[in-house]
Amino acid sequence: MTERESDSGDWGALSALPGNPMIWILIISELAVFGAALIGFMTLRIIQPAVFAAGQAALDYWLGGLNTMFLITSGWCAARSVHSRAVERRSASRRWLMGAALFGCSFLAVKLVEWGDKLAHGHDLESDVFFTLFYLITGFHAAHVIMGLVILGIVGFWDSLENLKTGTAFWHMVDLIWLVIFPTIYLVR
Repeated sequence: MTERESDSGDWGALSALPGNPMIWILIISELAVFGAALIGFMTLRIIQPAVFAAGQAALDYWLGGLNTMFLITSGWCAARSVHSRAVERRSASRRWLMGAALFGCSFLAVKLVEWGDKLAHGHDLESDVFFTLFYLITGFHAAHVIMGLVILGIVGFWDSLENLKTGTAFWHMVDLIWLVIFPTIYLVR
């Protein structure tokens, strides 16, 4: 019996994943919610292609691409944090975690600029189905980024290796979801 199994019971396949198995239940449920939202988005794009083409043309894919780079880099910093902690370099681990958080904050800043620009051009939540879904999906994702930043702060303070693995697993889920949102909303025509 592994140390984790004796402490928290047998979680089956989840026991082999990094971090606390409960985070994986949360991650799976969040992936299902985002998956359903994106399937709805793609279905409505088929039903109303002109509305979605016009909405997509109003987006700035360069800002979306910049945000993609911010989250990929942030995820890399988070992974480096876990590696540094695993080799007993606590101060380096915290610096890498701070880098991850700074790139996460940069993502939010760009997202706010993008939303502000869309609103200034008259594209709000009620403009059409494209922008309703755009704001709901990207807003829900931004809420996850904020929660991820809170989690990174918590695991940076209580930085056991398991805590870091748990927190960065959530953070990587946030990265992964954006890597699906970006092409689905911004690029796929």
